[in-house]
Amino acid sequence: MIDRRLLEVVVCPCCRGKLEYREAPEGLACLHDRLFFPIHEDIPVLLVDEARPLDPN
Repeated sequence: MIDRRLLEVVVCPCCRGKLEYREAPEGLACLHDRLFFPIHEDIPVLLVDEARPLDPN
């Protein structure tokens, strides 16, 4: 689980909007850009090239 303090300061690299934590699969979602940023070994990968389209569900 990602540290809640980190969630307060981390933003989407595209729009600088708030990111939402998702548990399964673990990652951060930007609802504005509809992107999902994975978390590997407790480190968010906030690279636009590594982001996946957000699942509509």
